[in-house]
Amino acid sequence: MGRFLSALVFCTVLMGCGSGSYQTSDAQMVTARASQVPAEIRDRLAKSLFSVKSAATRGAAQAFGSYSKGCLAGGEQLAETGPTWQAMRLSRNRNWGHPDLVDFVQDLSRVAARQPGWKGLYVGDMSQPRGGPMRSGHRSHQMGLDVDIWMRPAVNLTLPAKAREHISSISMRRDRGAYVNGSWTPAHHEIIKAAASDPRVARIFVFAGAKVQMCDDEKGDKAWLRKVRPWWGHHYHFHVRLNCPEGDASCINQDEPPRGDGCQDARDWVADIINPPPPDPNRKPTPPRKELLMTDLPVQCLAVLQAK
Repeated sequence: MGRFLSALVFCTVLMGCGSGSYQTSDAQMVTARASQVPAEIRDRLAKSLFSVKSAATRGAAQAFGSYSKGCLAGGEQLAETGPTWQAMRLSRNRNWGHPDLVDFVQDLSRVAARQPGWKGLYVGDMSQPRGGPMRSGHRSHQMGLDVDIWMRPAVNLTLPAKAREHISSISMRRDRGAYVNGSWTPAHHEIIKAAASDPRVARIFVFAGAKVQMCDDEKGDKAWLRKVRPWWGHHYHFHVRLNCPEGDASCINQDEPPRGDGCQDARDWVADIINPPPPDPNRKPTPPRKELLMTDLPVQCLAVLQAK
């Protein structure tokens, strides 16, 4: 059976795609069985298949699966340049997302533009046109609901495409992330606070020293800090993750963050950076990360991949 005929049979019989829907009659999060996947792509890595798609599927936006094992139908492209933002690293073609994410980025960029020394935001990776695993750089960003926001203040929103390939963000950390450095400003605090205060946002990841700094500097209600969680490597950018779109049963939400503002947890994290605990002799080695195949993704992702 030919590739597209096979996909059409799969889509029509199992998924009802002829009506523009990617829903299944069974549980939404089942993965594709090997017998359902065309032989020519069955053993290929999902990242090699999704990364070559240059455009989104037509139709309504739907997020399938989870942030680290999913895909996106009906994605929207963030304009390369807007009044208060620029998308960076355009050659990656990762300035796509669910329309909710595109709206969020534009809204946050307007908040940033009101900060001293900022004209808006430099926007890093969002998702690929159809989501799915990427060739490099991320385990998540697969449903069009994640975005990396550069820490570098956007002072020039007329950068040509070539410049956006070479300019880099700025690290905010010192002492391996235990503290912020001199590049950190109150504007960073206010932009992250605005993002965390948005009800669309599920989680924000940033290095531990930044979380502690915001805990120390915030003089008002600290409830918004609950969503801000320390994570390794997030000192050139902060990572914003949105909740699943309302009513989208095909999307698995991020777990609720722990109760409270999380400030003590961040301070404990910093303490471990400054004085690392001795290694656990009984700790088992971390197994290598499994590369995802199409059979590891939600069943709807095959139709998303093969849609014209």
